[in-house]
Amino acid sequence: MMTMNISLIVELGLSALLLATIIYCAILERRLSALRKGQDGLKDTIAKLNEAIVAAGSSMRMLKSTAAGAAEALDERIARGRGLADELSILTASGDREGLLPSTRAGLAGVLQLIGTQNSDAEILRRAVTLQRGLVDAGPTANRGREDA
Repeated sequence: MMTMNISLIVELGLSALLLATIIYCAILERRLSALRKGQDGLKDTIAKLNEAIVAAGSSMRMLKSTAAGAAEALDERIARGRGLADELSILTASGDREGLLPSTRAGLAGVLQLIGTQNSDAEILRRAVTLQRGLVDAGPTANRGREDA
């Protein structure tokens, strides 16, 4: 009888340990499952971040290209405006030698001031240069006749 009691006690002890192991395995499986789900979410987040970084890099390249084009266009307009300003300065100086009307000189001074503030309006400058050339070619007598009119 005693052997049976000892063997029953050992069996009950082993059963209790087995039950504790099963419970611990269930808890551990739940934790591992939650960790896997979190890992999948992290993978999705990393993929979305990677896509955003690629899109931002592409946008930056396009922005840099656009800025370079705008800089070239502005440099070209500034150079053209400076050339026109130099030409108008020469025409103004030649107009002073030719005895142009004060109103014509004031108009040219206004155009020169316009060049200093708005380099992009080349058409107005071309018209002013054409007008000034016409006045210089016509000579001082043509200007005096216009002022009287």
